[in-house]
Amino acid sequence: MNRNLGIMLLALSLGACQQQKIIESKNDIVLKPYPTTEKTTQQDSYFGTAVDDPYRWLEDDLSDKTKQWVAAENEVTDDYLSQIPFRENIRKRLEDLWNYEKETAPFQEGDYIYYYKNDGLQNQYVLYRKKGEDGKEELFLDPNKFSEDGTTSLAGISFSKDGSLVAYQISEGGSDWRKVIVLQAAENKVIGDTLIDVKFSGLAWQGNEGFYYSSYDKPKQGSALSAMTDQHKLYFHQLNTPQKDDKLIFGGATTPRRYIGASLTEDERFLILSAANTTSGNELYIKDLSVPNAAFVSVVDNMEKNHYIIDNEGTKLFIYTELNAPNGKVVTADFTKPTSANWQDLIKETDQVLSPSTGGGKIFANYLKDATSLVKQYDRSGKLERDIELPGVGTAAGFGAKFKDKDLYYSFTNYVNPGTIYKYDIASGKSEVYKTSAIKFDPSKYESKQVFYTSKDGTKVPMIITYKKGIKLDGSNPTMLYGYGGFNVSLTPSFSTSNVILLEQGGVYAVANLRGGGEYGENWHLAGTKLKKQNVFDDFIAAAEYLIQEKYTSSEKLAISGGSNGGLLVGASMTQRPELFKVAFPAVGVLDMLRYHKFTAGAGWAFDYGTADDNKEMFDYLYKYSPYHALKPETAYPATMVTTADHDDRVVPAHSFKFAARLQEYNKGSNPVLIRIDTKAGHGAGKSTAMVIAEQTDKWAFMFQNMNLPYAEIK
Repeated sequence: MNRNLGIMLLALSLGACQQQKIIESKNDIVLKPYPTTEKTTQQDSYFGTAVDDPYRWLEDDLSDKTKQWVAAENEVTDDYLSQIPFRENIRKRLEDLWNYEKETAPFQEGDYIYYYKNDGLQNQYVLYRKKGEDGKEELFLDPNKFSEDGTTSLAGISFSKDGSLVAYQISEGGSDWRKVIVLQAAENKVIGDTLIDVKFSGLAWQGNEGFYYSSYDKPKQGSALSAMTDQHKLYFHQLNTPQKDDKLIFGGATTPRRYIGASLTEDERFLILSAANTTSGNELYIKDLSVPNAAFVSVVDNMEKNHYIIDNEGTKLFIYTELNAPNGKVVTADFTKPTSANWQDLIKETDQVLSPSTGGGKIFANYLKDATSLVKQYDRSGKLERDIELPGVGTAAGFGAKFKDKDLYYSFTNYVNPGTIYKYDIASGKSEVYKTSAIKFDPSKYESKQVFYTSKDGTKVPMIITYKKGIKLDGSNPTMLYGYGGFNVSLTPSFSTSNVILLEQGGVYAVANLRGGGEYGENWHLAGTKLKKQNVFDDFIAAAEYLIQEKYTSSEKLAISGGSNGGLLVGASMTQRPELFKVAFPAVGVLDMLRYHKFTAGAGWAFDYGTADDNKEMFDYLYKYSPYHALKPETAYPATMVTTADHDDRVVPAHSFKFAARLQEYNKGSNPVLIRIDTKAGHGAGKSTAMVIAEQTDKWAFMFQNMNLPYAEIK
């Protein structure tokens, strides 16, 4: 197509009533030379195979040399991005889209109703409260005042049962290491000392005496952001006592577990403890707090399946389990005989994946039907009361409330409908709109459709494709393909403000529900783990081929994106099929599969990945697809922007550093290879609004520029 004609058609498609300014991509952007990254002679031997790791020194994130390399790489990236002619236009558009008041569903604690609000562009949501529906609104907690630059965020909050006390966690610079502060709620007054070095923890109150929390010993040598953390410990913190006197409840050297979490039943009679060594499967223990000095009772004594207690009625326990039920079910047992031999089915397993919750004395069974929500309401005897009528096909979340509540709130969203909050009457089953989104976006102009495509081994895989109504399937549409495929995580439809940039430019957004995820239960998850991990990459590559075959797009107009385990997905796909994609965005990715388990809590991911230390077969398998090791010299790779952050202590930035250094060394051709490294940020949670907008701006600008696309400014 003639380029000028294409620009004209694009302008027409965006609507004659709008004023547009068409900005073309720039053909003469100058890419500064990449920094010279030192190579060492580091070599490791795995089962007789020598493996070079010349960029090992970049794993030391505290060294001056690494910091200098980060600064030099960011200089190259910033210089390239600054030359993109429509970058500022995209930023302004995103800022305009983001700039509307947002409010979450309310929740009752003691005498107050609490809710979060953001006036539009505030870096962090603010917690407000009022006494009763007609009470006067007052600001309770403003995380924007935690730090001047908005990089310290609220990372969790928990009220005591009567609502008189509240403990909240803060994250500094996006780190998983947290501090805990306790307030007297009525007066909004700090009490006691601030707890430090808390990690991967909830806060479970026991009356008004104190609360349970979990953490690891802070690494004494090396970086606290990358050093291995292994033995999780559950503590009880007595209010107004020093943290050093906190009582160890479980974990440590006597009962070493990598992950430990605690909660209390709503009546506060039972303490529930979950313990695991990987991200899948857990032991389950329970303790009767009404009996002085009671011991923990084992409910499940192995880590083969996932289980948790959702509620109790006196000594009757309601338990979610995947034992002999890959899609999950709800069973009951008495506390006096809690083991699986005594379980009675309450809500049986179905063909859909179950995620149960409770509220108002009912059990809500939230099922996944082809990655979309289907919700049923049961009474506590297991009788189906109703199928809940949802607003459409999408994701419904939030069916939880206290036992005595008469109403609950849930949200509904999909790829073209911004999140709407509904108030649900538990007795009648009626829903009413509580809060709609004020974003400047018209869903009626867009559509989503689900397709099922065939992967390499014949497996049918679902994918939801979203686009502007009336687009032509001529292979010319800029397309973003997104995926995850791991850790039993399900990708369900959800609206993204950032994606509006692509959709309103006539682009396509596609999300593939790959094996390794949880969309079809445990079996779907297992089909993408360890020696079957290649299935995940095959599913993603097949999704790309489908989009090209059906003429949604072409290789020259196809970008791929994913974060964390999804960053691994992008890294593996672009190294296995570099010619298939034009642009790649591996974000905070697990990219060195031979060493991932040696950092922070990475060893806990071994259920999904296996490790290079397991045996030769596992090493050979990992070595073959590990993105860092799969890169080949003199190969033309897609235009790539790796993204990470200096405070990411979940997937340490060394993965991205090493991958980017080798990719810059090996890449052949004119496609740029950049690494964008946020400072004072972590794995993603708690990022300020300003940082999110900046990152999304750079992503779309980089994609459009490298696809040689014009940008039609929207007024």
